[in-house]
Amino acid sequence: GVNGAIEHIVKFGSGHSEAIITENITTAEEFLNAIDAACVYVNASTRFTDGGAFGFGAEVGISTNKLHARGPMGIEGLTTYKFKIYGSGQVRP
Repeated sequence: GVNGAIEHIVKFGSGHSEAIITENITTAEEFLNAIDAACVYVNASTRFTDGGAFGFGAEVGISTNKLHARGPMGIEGLTTYKFKIYGSGQVRP
C-alpha cells in the first residue's frame, strides 16, 4: 500500500523527485503530503523535473538540500519550494 511506498521513499529517496501512480485522490494527497522531495508527482513522469520544463530556463545545477545558500542571505535564500505536480499519465522522451 501507500504506507509501504512512503516508508521506502523516506528511507531510500533522493529528495529530488518522487512519483505515485494512482486513481485514488485520497491516496495521492497522502503521498504528496508525506513525501519530502523538491518535486512530487501524481500520475506523471519524474523526467519532467527540469528547469526548462518548469519554465525556469537552463539549469546551472540541481540541489536536493533544503537550504543551499551560504554566507549572508536574505529571505530568498531562506525560501524552499515543494512542487506538487498532477498529471494524467504524461511521460517525457
